[in-house]
Amino acid sequence: MKAENKITKLNAEYLLELEEPLSEPLKVKLDKVKALKKSGEVIYRKNYAGRICIKDIREKYSSLEVGQKTEDTFKIAGRVMIFRKHGKATFADVRDFTGEIQLYANLKNIGEEKYNKFLDLDIGDWIGAEGNIFKTRTGELSLSITDFVLLSKTIRTLPEKWHGLKDKELRYRQRYLDFLINPDVKKTFLSRIKIIEALREFLKDRGFLEVETPMLQPIPGGAAARPFATHHNALDIDLYLRIAPELYLKRLIIAGFEKVFELNRNFRNEGISYKHNPEFTMLEFYQAFSDYNDLMDLTEELIKFVVQKTLGNLSANYRGNIINFEGTWQRKTMIGAIYDFGGIKLSFDSSIEELTSIAKSLDLKINKDYSKGKIVEEIFEAVVQPKLIQPTFIKDYPIDISPLARKKPGDGNLTERFELFMGGEEIANAFSELTDPADQLQRFKKQVKSKDDEERVTGKIDVDFLRALEYGMPPTGGEGIGIDRLVMILTNSNSIRDVILFPLMRAESD
Repeated sequence: MKAENKITKLNAEYLLELEEPLSEPLKVKLDKVKALKKSGEVIYRKNYAGRICIKDIREKYSSLEVGQKTEDTFKIAGRVMIFRKHGKATFADVRDFTGEIQLYANLKNIGEEKYNKFLDLDIGDWIGAEGNIFKTRTGELSLSITDFVLLSKTIRTLPEKWHGLKDKELRYRQRYLDFLINPDVKKTFLSRIKIIEALREFLKDRGFLEVETPMLQPIPGGAAARPFATHHNALDIDLYLRIAPELYLKRLIIAGFEKVFELNRNFRNEGISYKHNPEFTMLEFYQAFSDYNDLMDLTEELIKFVVQKTLGNLSANYRGNIINFEGTWQRKTMIGAIYDFGGIKLSFDSSIEELTSIAKSLDLKINKDYSKGKIVEEIFEAVVQPKLIQPTFIKDYPIDISPLARKKPGDGNLTERFELFMGGEEIANAFSELTDPADQLQRFKKQVKSKDDEERVTGKIDVDFLRALEYGMPPTGGEGIGIDRLVMILTNSNSIRDVILFPLMRAESD
């Protein structure tokens, strides 16, 4: 039986609950809430003005001597995390977003009625407290309260040992508790914020303009992936959540915007794994009068800037490997890398049968409809990718798996495309853009006729994009960087779900 959100009346209180029957601690808390309300106590206040962040208090008064107390009083607000009762004096740790501080409540200072109310607080309650700052005999910076007020009453009991929970799915599902109890999770997302800020800073400093393009698209393009479909009732048309912003960003290049970027969400109706989430964050940027060689230089500079800004050095520990971002990063062709790392010599002069035989010798499952380029890619992913720990550009991808990339001069089988790998993960995909509308049309025709569902997407050709190309697109380099995977590496996270605030989960069940 699947759990459903139900509004259940209990002791004249309403509670949005996920379980039946109610646990005994929950019943006790609800009875407490009922009694407080009956007594006229305000347990859900609308504001608390004049508070100071705990971090600011710690920074300003960390040098206080033991026993020294400030003359001024201060107001702080936060969640009660720990109680330590000692007769007529009680200590409590209170946490806001910036840090924690110890509260000291004394019967003599605040009176019996107020002291009893303080003792009646529960771990998890939000309170506001006012008092003097002092340092205890043990050297702990504390607030000796002269007054306090309950701001919001907790009903559910906070878990005592969140680290001990073995069900990681529960942590992803109840992320608010994960943040609350596990400080390392908060650090990961603070790092994510720094990474995104650094990406924006780098690009804006180099003249790139941040833009926003449609999330709902009549024809999903710019990648080979299965889209999410929806319907617009007023216009009576089918629409798709975008799988990539690429074709709209290229329209802006055609319109005369020479450097643009978008940092936003893409959606792909595909499976979930440690490195895949159906909704994910992508940085895409385009620079006119550039090719894929220029973008390799720019990307190396960009990632080094972000790593230095985020970590304070140019190395990162990911899954037991030290990734060194210093120096000039290696650049290898896909065919060359397969030979260097796997000792396998490939050529596009080989027949489909020969390439398939090599792939099957590696225990790879090869679909009968796979092209030569697709088979080469499968071999590369099996033989080479897991070994690409240090930052490495793999370039010159097969044309039949690169429908939007410019052909490589002198070799009709290849394109000017690269992917950046580190820690065994693909981080970026880029190419010299295809600007010939006739060539692009033929590539689109081949793509929509493909027997591969993801390559075919919806079977529609974006005629307006081809029309835009006919107005002339300057030489351009374009790139996409997977933000979630980059954050995984720079925070040493094991799963993409560790770096997404609220990852998609299966429906909750009993």
